[in-house]
Amino acid sequence: MLASQRHLFDIPREVAYLNAAAWSPLPLAVQEAGRIGVGRKGRPWEVGPDHQAAQFARARAAAAALIGAAPEDIALIPSVGYGVATAAKIFAPPPGTRVLVLEDDHSSPVLEWMVRAPAQGFTVEQVRFPADGDWTAAVEEAIARPGPPVSLASIANVHWSDGGALEMDRIAAALRAQGAALLIDATHGAGMMDLDVGRLDPDFLIFPTYKWVLGPYGRAFLYVAKRRQDGVPLEQTAHGRRGVAAERTPYFSDLAYVDGSRRFDMGERDHFISLEMAAVGMEMMAAWGQPAIAERCAMLTARLEDGLAASGAILPRRHLRAPHILCAAFPGGMPSGLAEGLAAQGAFAAPRLGRLRISPHVYNDEEDVDRFVAAFARVMRKAA
Repeated sequence: MLASQRHLFDIPREVAYLNAAAWSPLPLAVQEAGRIGVGRKGRPWEVGPDHQAAQFARARAAAAALIGAAPEDIALIPSVGYGVATAAKIFAPPPGTRVLVLEDDHSSPVLEWMVRAPAQGFTVEQVRFPADGDWTAAVEEAIARPGPPVSLASIANVHWSDGGALEMDRIAAALRAQGAALLIDATHGAGMMDLDVGRLDPDFLIFPTYKWVLGPYGRAFLYVAKRRQDGVPLEQTAHGRRGVAAERTPYFSDLAYVDGSRRFDMGERDHFISLEMAAVGMEMMAAWGQPAIAERCAMLTARLEDGLAASGAILPRRHLRAPHILCAAFPGGMPSGLAEGLAAQGAFAAPRLGRLRISPHVYNDEEDVDRFVAAFARVMRKAA
């Protein structure tokens, strides 16, 4: 099993930080990349003419490696919401069809479609929270339901508030059978779960770097399937065209879009600092390997289950949740001040929609889990 990578991070021993699903700490190497980037921006005359292109290529390749994509199919974007807005400009659900989203899913893969639905004539349908916790079956039932056809599912592969895992192979197959498109918000999946786009064949897949892939805020990546790459970008940029360059005359020599997903790159993509930070974090993830990371996190969440259940937490069935996220519910609702009480003891998790979301990563170890469980027991006794 992959050993704890705590030594690669700046985490005091007395801190049990089990909140990667909110934001991860930056590895020391990522912090150093940021410092180098700041210095580079401080002395821009030393930046070589090929540096930016190399930086773009490195980040694109690092993101592609986490999802089994080709680098040319990856766009550099600032956020998941930006990626969804781009997808919505490329793909217009036909009037009279349904777009499926998950009930209480994060706003990013949901709101864009809600805004567009009245003018474009399609319906946004929420797949309701399944009483048995089986999100996959609930989505399959919604796809198969008689009535207006499904044109798109815009869904996370892990529900952000309850940790429920969706089996994307089954969902992708059900959508393909109806000729429907698939957008995956892989915020809680990229690098942590098997999301090989070659096998799943989604139309779009999007993830940011500030959570699980150990990078900064403001950097995200959009996979666009080749069949969707002839769309119009959200922004009109010089780098998205074949021949718009200030260094040459004429300035606007060729307005045709570049090939691949590069046309969907954000404006002001020249991030000396954060883009390289993102690349370093993703390269670390790829070096450990997704199966090894998932195995380690599954061990930690299983150990959490044993301790939290003894203090009255209601836990989901293991096979229906993500291996790296454990969301605890409570018979009478979450005790007031639970997260704050834990933090006061150096144990960190996040309250999400009435549950406590606990999310370890490779920097955690068994001592962290035991420290967290002990703090949880103390806070729960006090609340009782």
